[in-house]
Amino acid sequence: MFEGLSTFSSMLAQSNNFSTLDTGIVIGYIIFICALGVWVGFKKNTSSSDLFLAGRSLSWPVIGISLFCANISSIHLVGLAAEGYNTGMPVGNFEWGAAFCLIILGLVFAPFYFRSKLQTLPEYVEKRYSAATRTILGVIFILSALLVHIGISLYAGAKLMNEFFNISINMSIIMISVVTAVYTVVGGLKAVMITNVVQVIILLAGSISLTYLGWQRLEDIGITSWEQLKTYVYPDIEPGVLTPVVNETTGKRNGFSWLCVLVGYPVLGIWYWCTDQTIVQNILAAKTEKDGRDGAIFGGFMKILPVFLMVLPGVMAYALFKDKIGTDNNATLTVLMQELLPSGFLGLFAAGLIAALMSTVAAALNSTATLASSDILKRLKPDTPDKTLVTVGRITSVIVILLAMAWSTQGARFDSIFEAINKIPMMFAPAITTIFLMGVFWKRGTKQAAILTLLLNMGVGIVYLLYDIPIIQTTQDETGKWVGLFAYGWDLPFMLVGGIFFAGCLIFYIAVSLMTPAPDPASLKNLVWEHPLEFIKQGKIEGITDPRIMALLLLIVMAILYSVMGFYTPPTP
Repeated sequence: MFEGLSTFSSMLAQSNNFSTLDTGIVIGYIIFICALGVWVGFKKNTSSSDLFLAGRSLSWPVIGISLFCANISSIHLVGLAAEGYNTGMPVGNFEWGAAFCLIILGLVFAPFYFRSKLQTLPEYVEKRYSAATRTILGVIFILSALLVHIGISLYAGAKLMNEFFNISINMSIIMISVVTAVYTVVGGLKAVMITNVVQVIILLAGSISLTYLGWQRLEDIGITSWEQLKTYVYPDIEPGVLTPVVNETTGKRNGFSWLCVLVGYPVLGIWYWCTDQTIVQNILAAKTEKDGRDGAIFGGFMKILPVFLMVLPGVMAYALFKDKIGTDNNATLTVLMQELLPSGFLGLFAAGLIAALMSTVAAALNSTATLASSDILKRLKPDTPDKTLVTVGRITSVIVILLAMAWSTQGARFDSIFEAINKIPMMFAPAITTIFLMGVFWKRGTKQAAILTLLLNMGVGIVYLLYDIPIIQTTQDETGKWVGLFAYGWDLPFMLVGGIFFAGCLIFYIAVSLMTPAPDPASLKNLVWEHPLEFIKQGKIEGITDPRIMALLLLIVMAILYSVMGFYTPPTP
């Protein structure tokens, strides 16, 4: 590994943008974070609870930070800046929308997850529905972690390293994978979550530096306030006007219009924040139910930050560097770093990029290890010794990272990485959102409905992906863009597709449930809310850190932010 770091160092030194100080910061960070993860997480006699759930010992601030880190990756840093430049502030709905979904996680889902003492979310669907549902969901979770959380993240990080530091994409994938796998496999979830606390500091320090320096540069062109920036970037948009459904310049539907966000984001958001193993595993590691619920809502407060630290810099780049960036919006972050960051800060932000990537990959690796051991091996062989579960979990992490490394090389086929990571889940997210929401709110939902809804979404979703995304194609058009299996696909934003799929899954689930025998009410105890508002009325409110009070405060903050900011779309570069 250290021979690889030496090669890495020499490559960084060859970069025109990197000084010796920058190189030292990046290399030192990689060594430090790996050593820290091994040190805090390694135990000679590690149990499966230690490896997968950190011994269920984590407090709500650590959980909230880990939720934030598990989500933020190089895809966000590069993608949000690029979409901020190209689309404007509306892409910020992906970040602020998460706050509402995390409230749902903390108030609606977390009580059932924690009280059941789950290690994995498929355990919940087995109790609520059936063992077959658990098996299907476990496979889906492993595939989604491999394809999205790890594979595409590795490519995004490698692409970034290639552009900034002259390191080959394959070399970058190998380096990042090896370092992350070492401390994740050895240290488990505790290593992932404790290193996340360090990494979020590095990430935010780099993002704050970039945003501050960008805002300072705006003064050179006479922009000193948010109102002036809005006037400069959105000259034809009146305050309070919602993002239009159709782009007047291109004549195509706006993928981030108010309608797309309203219809599609809740489908993706509830799937990701409330039911995805990579995210919810942080809640399962809480030392108390209150810590788990408060941690989810604290994570919602943290999701306010990316709009200001990742989307806003992209909008500022439109004002400052649109002549240099032109139509290559994916170069936004690169140009911002080159134009704004001095020596030292460049290395710090590079360390933040690596931190973001490693956080996402590490969290996904640990979740796949948990799923393989608890949902597959232990179900097939209930008497499997705990030591064997740990070993299998670690082997699974190694296998998954190797497969993800191979898959990540296909990232170049996607026109937009940020959009791709949200399109791929359309193959399963609408169905998962359906069976979880209906599972906790409707006692009449049946196991047959859950299984068939998952299979229906998978079948239709695969057809959609083959139609709309160039996954297996080798054909390119005259501009070099990869062509989908059925030419160029529909002029239908993926967010609207998600809403359509969800509506179909919901109708299908209800219909099948009503045509099949109702579940035994006794089997649903502690798995379904007795009435829709029970999650608000249950128990006495105790102090400001009561999850319901924290949720109310978050809702008030979000209402104020939306009323002040407003989300608009800039003109086409």
